[in-house]
Amino acid sequence: MELRVLQYFLAVAREQSVSGAAEYLHLSQPTLSRQLKDLEEEFGKQLFIRENRKITLTEEGMILRKRAEEIMDLVQKTEQEITSNDEIVVGDIHIGAGETDAIRILAKAARQLLKKHPGIRIHIASGDSVNVTEELDKGLIDFGILFDPKDLSKYNHLKIPKKDTWGVLMLKDAPLAQKEAVRPEDLWDKPLILSRQHRDGSALSIWLNKSETDLNIVATYNLLYNGSILVSEGIGYAITLDKIINTQGSNLCFRPLTPSLQASLCIVWKKYQVFTKAAQLFLQALQENLSPDS
Repeated sequence: MELRVLQYFLAVAREQSVSGAAEYLHLSQPTLSRQLKDLEEEFGKQLFIRENRKITLTEEGMILRKRAEEIMDLVQKTEQEITSNDEIVVGDIHIGAGETDAIRILAKAARQLLKKHPGIRIHIASGDSVNVTEELDKGLIDFGILFDPKDLSKYNHLKIPKKDTWGVLMLKDAPLAQKEAVRPEDLWDKPLILSRQHRDGSALSIWLNKSETDLNIVATYNLLYNGSILVSEGIGYAITLDKIINTQGSNLCFRPLTPSLQASLCIVWKKYQVFTKAAQLFLQALQENLSPDS
């Protein structure tokens, strides 16, 4: 049994799909299917229950998954111990993040890392949670920042202690700008500009106490910079997070929601991810910065 095949097995167990795992592993689907069949023949046990659109593990498959995770963790730790004395580390670290002031935490960790290892390069791709999770699942980025994640079963994660505050970005001469904070009923008849991820049942939807069909949604945005231009041109009120748009010297202002609504954040990465030395050091820097004593 090879470590490579165990990685294949874990990828299929995680993705619950041969096609999804093959895409992640950059293998052809027939090649991966053959490796899985050989693995079952080697054990003499059925490891997967193959259904139309989903693959689940048998009892024997769940046992192998647990042991395979332990084996891969031990391999990774061994590699780290052997290479921990390397003085020169180079490489690229790819991060996907929604728009948030919490990016400062990543920036602080990156600054500390670059002082010790100037050959490392940090690449940040901005996008909403849809973009970030897609790129994580495809292995295009190493880390992502997610807001109020509902399902972390495919990821390891670090919780960011600070939270982002929801509010409304508006023109300074807008009627609601006279208020210190904005209530749900203040927005029910206003032209709204919402994130494209807004859905009925979300925390924001519950706060608004209105379904999408009962709101006057005039536009949606993916990145707030574009949404802020719509606000600046008088199209409507953008419901968004604080500290993303610098309103100083502009015709815009930000007012928080009341009752207060905040978003929790997590730094996530795929389970069974085999990190480069650079990415592993970056994760260590993040863990240090997020520890209670930091």
